[in-house]
Amino acid sequence: MRHSNLRLLILGAALGLSACGGNSDGLSRTFGLVRDAPDEFRVTTRAPLSMPPEYTLRPPRPGAARPQELSERQQAEQALVPQLALETTGSGARQSMGQQALVDQAGPQAPADIRTQVDQAAQLDTSNRSFTDQLMFWRSSDPQGVAVDPEREAKRLRENAALGQSTTAGDTPIIQRKSKSLLDTLF
Repeated sequence: MRHSNLRLLILGAALGLSACGGNSDGLSRTFGLVRDAPDEFRVTTRAPLSMPPEYTLRPPRPGAARPQELSERQQAEQALVPQLALETTGSGARQSMGQQALVDQAGPQAPADIRTQVDQAAQLDTSNRSFTDQLMFWRSSDPQGVAVDPEREAKRLRENAALGQSTTAGDTPIIQRKSKSLLDTLF
């Protein structure tokens, strides 16, 4: 009995000392307590296998690079600049007649700073009111400017066109807003 207790004590001390060591990773890995996940930056994808368009091709050499796969640099460039994936490869490659017709039918090219223009317009449209402002000033303010009556304005323009007059001839009809009562100003 005494020898078995001594053996258990020595075994426990050995396990305890190995756990306190600077390289306890080996023991934990041995017992399966540490998981080895693959490095997500080193994982590469392989292009799918496909049938060749003709069977008279030479068989591939073992260890040779696959022609359909891109280098890591090219993959990174395509991830950072997606427009590169849309361009045709090869020097001097041109668009087909169908591609050119599609581009021509799409209309004029967008301005170079279209993204900044859209962002600026979106900033003007968003409300930057805080929660306190929304509680205190819950009613929306009256719209600024003058509202044109669209039906009467269309009628005026048709009459001017029928008479051969300028579109600016005559008064522009506007919508008269109703005046607010005392209760409307409070609530």
